[in-house]
Amino acid sequence: MRGETTRAQIVEAADRLFYQQGYEHTSFAAIAEAVRISRGNFYYHFKSKDDILDAVISARLAGTRQLLERWEAEESEPAGRIRRFIEILLTNRADIQSYGCPVGTLTTELAKLDHASLREANGLFTLFRTWLRDQFALLGHETEADALAMHVLAFTQGVATLANAFRDEDFIRREVRQMCDWLSQYTEGG
Repeated sequence: MRGETTRAQIVEAADRLFYQQGYEHTSFAAIAEAVRISRGNFYYHFKSKDDILDAVISARLAGTRQLLERWEAEESEPAGRIRRFIEILLTNRADIQSYGCPVGTLTTELAKLDHASLREANGLFTLFRTWLRDQFALLGHETEADALAMHVLAFTQGVATLANAFRDEDFIRREVRQMCDWLSQYTEGG
């Protein structure tokens, strides 16, 4: 069990450091130091930084699935679930202002590096897109569900990018309110 705990701690630390410093600028040594393990112990669990990246992406996918399942359990209506997705900008506003969106920043960096794991990282956006599409379909907007899902994704990424650039919490609050108002036009009677 100790090995699994150490591995999980490495993945958690790497996830945080990849988000805060970027994948390319995070070294094995920085991750090992964050977990307080020797490099030898570190290499026992992961042979390369790409192995760690794969584990981080898998952990993010699992965590995202759990989050979406929780929203489905807590919100009886699809509109409330979509609203929860939009409001994650408020929930995570401090981190977003400091580092941007964890999904957007990682996929952007991997795309610039033409990294082999880009497709797997994009799976996070695909998961959100599919889930949002399903929610809009449940609202009775089947034919435009994918376009609406992509609009919400584009909105959240744009707000996260500008919130990071300008460090403006009022901007986040204002944009989230406007997006929730926009959402209401798709929920009336649906």
